[in-house]
Amino acid sequence: MVTADDAERQAAERGTPRTPEPADLQAFAVQLRRMNGEINRMVHGFASRNGLHVTDVQALAAILDADEPMTPGRLREHLGLTSGAVTACVDRLERAGHVTRVRESADRRVVHLYYAADAKTAARTYFRPLAQAAGSALSRFDDSELAVALRFLAALNEELALHGTSGGN
Repeated sequence: MVTADDAERQAAERGTPRTPEPADLQAFAVQLRRMNGEINRMVHGFASRNGLHVTDVQALAAILDADEPMTPGRLREHLGLTSGAVTACVDRLERAGHVTRVRESADRRVVHLYYAADAKTAARTYFRPLAQAAGSALSRFDDSELAVALRFLAALNEELALHGTSGGN
């Protein structure tokens, strides 16, 4: 009997990527949906507790994860919203004390969005159980396994980004 590890090793020896079996895809899909559901439950709770929309929490995550200061235009592209919807979102976040708008000194037309320090602390406190669960799960794997898992997640995110919001198209 050939195991999944054997098939992967044989594919690597041939220099071809292993084609996942349908059962593998199903198992991954189930686990990804479960994880997504648990994270969504926490996001909805955070949004409700803070008088925000779920989209506002997505905006906060985008601002937090950005490699450079976020602008309303980049936030609009990231969230797939209209400029008016992004303005309303940023207005809500600013009123609630979660973000600050800062005009760039070199070009006053450019606005950068920053996650307010106090709000970031509150979010870290709320999402601490998620961080603890991730830390506990991470401790079950060695560095090489974690490297593969991280590569998989990065590749999956790249593939999802390629497909955009087209759904099944």
